[in-house]
Order: sequence, then C-alpha cells, then structure tokens
Amino acid sequence: MSTKTVKIAAMACCYNRIKKTETFLNTLTTQYVPDGYQMDIFMLDDQSPDGTGKLIRENYPQVNLIEGSGSLFWAGGMRMLWTHVAKAAQYDFYLLLNDDVRLFDNAIADLISAYKKAPSKDSVIIGSVLNPDHTKITYGGRRLIGKYNTDGILLKPDDAELQECDLGNANIMMVDSGTFDKIGVLSDRYMHSFADFDYTLNAKRHGSKVWVAPKYLGSCDYDHGKPWSSSKSLKKRIEYMRSPKGLESRSYLRYIRKFFPYYYPEAFLKIWLKTLIPSVYDKYKKD
Repeated sequence: MSTKTVKIAAMACCYNRIKKTETFLNTLTTQYVPDGYQMDIFMLDDQSPDGTGKLIRENYPQVNLIEGSGSLFWAGGMRMLWTHVAKAAQYDFYLLLNDDVRLFDNAIADLISAYKKAPSKDSVIIGSVLNPDHTKITYGGRRLIGKYNTDGILLKPDDAELQECDLGNANIMMVDSGTFDKIGVLSDRYMHSFADFDYTLNAKRHGSKVWVAPKYLGSCDYDHGKPWSSSKSLKKRIEYMRSPKGLESRSYLRYIRKFFPYYYPEAFLKIWLKTLIPSVYDKYKKD
C-alpha cells in the first residue's frame, strides 16, 4: 500500500538584492527533505533591475519563478505568490521565507520535526533566526504581555521543545493546510510590513496555535527600525511616515485598530508626534 507524499510549498519574494537572493537559494535548494516529503520551491521576482530573475531562471531550474508587477513590496508579493501557488496545486504546508535568510543545515527537517510535536494539528510554526554573527536573535515568535505591549517579547527557541507564542515574523513561517483553509493567504490590508503579525494573530483567533520551533533555523540581518532623522524636512518626514519602507503608518494603524483597538488613539498620536515634532517625541520616549 502506497503512502501519501506530504507536499510543502516553499515561497519567497525577491527584489533587487541579487547576492542575498543567491545565497538564500543556495541554502534552500540544498536542504535535506525527509523521505515521504516533497518540497516545491516558488519565487516571485518583482521585476528586479539587477538581473535577479535572470539568475534564477539560468541557475535554479528547480525553482518555479513568477513575475510581479514591479510595485508589490513584501506583503503584496507574498500574497500574489501564495494565491498563485494555492490555485496551482494542493499542499499540506505553505512555507513562507525571506530571501535574505541563510537557512541552517536541516532547517526544513527541523521544521517538519517541530510540527510533529505540536499537540494541535491546525498550527503555524515559526522559525527563529540569528544575526550573521550568531550572537543575537533577530526574528522569530513573540509572546504578548499586557494589553499595551503590542510587539511582545521575542522568544529565544528552546533546544528541544516547542513554545507557544502569539505572533511571529515570516522570515521562516510554516502554515499547515488546516490553518490555510480557515484564513487563506496574507491579508490585503498591508503593503509591506505587519502582514505576518496579522496572520499569526488571526490564526489564533480562528483556533489555530502558533509555535516557536526548537533551535535556531537560520541567520538574517535585522533590518527594521532604522534610525529616525529629525533633521529631515517636514515633507521628507511625512513621506517617510507613509512609505512602505518607512513607518508605513497606514498599515501600522490598521493593524493596531484590528488587534489592539484600546491602544489606537495613543498609537495615532505617537506616530504623528514623531513625524511633526520629533524633538518632543524623543523627550517623551526618554521620560
């Protein structure tokens, strides 16, 4: 009697960082996949002007490449890619990855092992990553503490056991088909950031569990929270506040309104204070 092959769709987007994307693909395409599992790789290239798409087509024939519109940003690109993948075939797992992650050896096998430990089979598994020096955790799963701590505490992975969390980054995030069947792909309310936090919190609202996998599964630079320059002109500060690669205020406030409505007035005031009168905001933070 034949055993059903468990299918994993590994998905990532890329835009104009060819060297990082190449390193990522080298660590993904050489992963050990346990017997009984099949991993199909899908990437969306958002019309990178540096030749990333050409590199993938010529050097990674095992990667299913689709082309974006050129203005998708992370959440838009992953949403388009995930929708494409889900329509193409049925998968048991959808693995979201960032193309600046260097996966450690056996990361895929470790994710599968982590899922097998989950007591709830409608689950999302978050993989934790370190900085390139392997000295500090950069992304992973977070546990909320108190109703005003909207980001929560970043959990360091245990060596052997799962840890339940509330929200997580999609640098490495594996979603099972049960969770996908309930909530689908990433929300269309976000352009770049916050869609992964939304997804994990939404998964919990719909009865799924979110877990931090044991061990670190890769490395990745921390590229959020870039220093704010109060010396910029007001026009530039407002542009940065609204930019998907800046504060992304519209997406942030949508996220806060949906999951932390009690905090929304304060969040709204802070983001405008930071933009309009940064010197006062800096003093407020110190106090």
